[in-house]
Amino acid sequence: MRHALLVVALVACGAATPPPKRMFTPTDRDAVKAVLDAQVSAWNKGDLDGYMNGYAKTEWLVFTSGGKIRRGWQETYDTYQKKYAQNPAAMGNLVFEILSIDPIGADGAVVLGNWILTNSPSDGRGVFSVVLERRPDGWKVIHDHTSSSPP
Repeated sequence: MRHALLVVALVACGAATPPPKRMFTPTDRDAVKAVLDAQVSAWNKGDLDGYMNGYAKTEWLVFTSGGKIRRGWQETYDTYQKKYAQNPAAMGNLVFEILSIDPIGADGAVVLGNWILTNSPSDGRGVFSVVLERRPDGWKVIHDHTSSSPP
């Protein structure tokens, strides 16, 4: 009974009012999509640094493609650098078709989509799923799984 009175007293004083619960909002959905749009724009300009800005610069980043698992932002960046640094024009033209953006709590989202790459020696298409996390520097990809469709 004493506990209940204490809670009532604290609530009456405003001391126990919980902070408003943060939710994933339409604005968050737009922000997540903007990260992917910015990546496509950077890629299509041959701007690898701009493309990589969409990823969390952390050793915990996971990037899977081509049957390989890469761990960490630096390893992912180095792989792209090795492939495209000598000729950014070889990056070609990238298109993302976003199929869904689903929240994971208030600070996460999973995006499912198709990718299409043309005008590149690596032309192809496939599907991707990325997990983004709300971080102090904005929404960032923390897990990327990309696969190619058979030719």
